Parts: sequence; structure tokens; C-alpha cells
Amino acid sequence: MFEYSSVIHVHSNYSDGSGEIPEIARYAGEVGVDIVLMTDHNTLRPLKDGLEGWYGSTLVLIGTEINDQKNQNHYLAFGIKNTFDNRLSAAEYVKKVKEEGGIGFLAHPFEKRQNMKEHPPFPWTDWSTDDYTGIEIWNHMSEWMEGLTEQNKLQRFMHPLKTVEGPNEEALKLWDKKSLERKVVGIGGVDAHAYKQNMFGFFEVEIFPYKVLFKSVRTNLFTTEPLIKDNQLLEYNKKLVYDALKEGRCYISNFYQADAKGFRFFAESNGKVFQMGDTIPADVSDLRLRVKLPDVVAVIRLIKNGEFIDLVIGDEATWNVKNKGVYRVEVYLDDKPWIYSNHIRFI
Repeated sequence: MFEYSSVIHVHSNYSDGSGEIPEIARYAGEVGVDIVLMTDHNTLRPLKDGLEGWYGSTLVLIGTEINDQKNQNHYLAFGIKNTFDNRLSAAEYVKKVKEEGGIGFLAHPFEKRQNMKEHPPFPWTDWSTDDYTGIEIWNHMSEWMEGLTEQNKLQRFMHPLKTVEGPNEEALKLWDKKSLERKVVGIGGVDAHAYKQNMFGFFEVEIFPYKVLFKSVRTNLFTTEPLIKDNQLLEYNKKLVYDALKEGRCYISNFYQADAKGFRFFAESNGKVFQMGDTIPADVSDLRLRVKLPDVVAVIRLIKNGEFIDLVIGDEATWNVKNKGVYRVEVYLDDKPWIYSNHIRFI
């Protein structure tokens, strides 16, 4: 397996972001991001304009963020070639993405913004659909906005990375619950716009500069073959990336805490290895869950069916598993959330 660091949920000047895509890719490359997944609102124009591809060491792929007429039910869609009329219901455009062979993720599904009326929330409300690939369980912008007040806004503008504390608890609960029924992939998003805001009438602040925000929530994914830095092989690279996301071969981390590259969560049984996102056959015996951290001691918490069951302090952990369940791990560094794996399902 080949590991790559990605930032998901990024907006450019094709919608409500301030940056041009080549510029965004350059910022990503400067902070070690391998893949940028763009999601401008209700448009695939940058795809049609030929902006998908390699920019130095960084691969830019073009998706879109779809919403309904009420500006709710935001959906991050990838691997599609057409956008949809926003007069469609959320269930309808989620289904269309799936029918086109694309993948999609519920964006900031439980977003709540109560402190500033000029910045309303954009939650997910249409729970009639079950056609989505996964859920954005951690969104930097949502977390930042939910804690924003008139009293603390200057401090939060100046130190946006210090506001990142952890995934949305309701999203985690939904993710665990749905994963008992089927594979549901968890991702993290930065929701980057690089807004420019006039402060106090006399100076302008860029809120969430791309380069700063790319140091926060990342989704690291594992491909079955290495990516090839050749734009003639763009479809090959896209398939590897989107397959990894579709299968759940990925984990979410807060890069501001530390670079998580090298993290591993997998299962072993009689010489066979199962990765994140896999469903282990019910007749497997002598199963062990294993965790390895990238040369750092941290608190490794084992979660089964959404419930905490054990922890290990160290740079690795092993559990012998006899009972069926849906397992994932959380890693805390310096008492702060750092890494959230995707599930391994043993059912």
C-alpha cells in the first residue's frame, strides 16, 4: 500500500474562494500535501477548463460541493462529469452521483452556528437517502465557526489552527451507527476559502489562508499502486485515489498536532492482512487488530460498535479479537485528538 496526504473540501475563485487553483496547489506543495480535492460550489468548470492534474509534486483533482435550494444538504461529490440542477432534492442528487459511478460525502452534517446570525449553519437534513459513500466527520471551518463570537473573533482570526479540537460528536455517532449496517467512509475536510475580511474598518485579514489551513485536518489515504506524476496518466491516478476513498482505506488526522504519516491500523489472521475499510469474513479465527504510530508515544483508544473498550499508551498496540463488531481506533497526542481511523468490520 502507498500512503498519500490529502486535503479535502477546498474552494477556489470558481465559487466563493479567493485563490486560483495553480496558486492553491503551490501552497499545498509547500506544506507537504500530496493531493488536493477541490469542491467548488455547484460547478465543475475547473474540470472543463483543464485545471485537473499535477502541479509539481501535488495532484489536484476536481469535485464539487452540491447543495439544495435552501442551501442545505451539502454533498462533496467526486468522479462525476456533470453537475445537477439544485432544484433536485438531496436524495435525488446523491442518487445521481452514485448512478454516474461517483462517490460522495455528507458535508458538515450537524453544523450548528448560534452566535452570529449573519453566518447561518448548513446542516444535512434529508435522512431519506442511504446512497452516500461516507461522512465528513471533521470539518475545520465548521468547528471554527461554531465557536466564533464577537468577543473572540480577532483571536480566532489570528490563530485559526488553535481552534481545531476534534471531530463533531454527532457525526461520529452517526458514522459508527451506520457502519454497523454497511461500510460508511469517514473523511476530514478543511473547507478552505481563504476569505478576505475587513477588520474594524481599517485593515484586511485573510481568514484561513490556504497554506495555514492545509496544516490542519488531513485525510491520508492508501492506494494499491503508486501514483505516477504524469498528466497523461491522469485517469489512472484518479482511479487509485477515488478507489481508496470509496473503500475506506484512509484515516483523518490533525496535522497541527503532528504529521501522522506512517500510522497503520490493520487486522491479521493466519498470514492474511485486512486493511481499514475491509469487512472480515465471519468464519475468520485467530484475529488480531494492530496499530503502529510514526515514532511517537500516544494514547491509542480502541472503539467497538461506537463504544470505547480499551486503551494502550505507546507507539503500537495489539488486540486479540474473538467477538464480532465494527472496530476503529482514535489516537490522542498530548491529551488532544490526533488520529481517527476508518473502520474494520468483523461481522
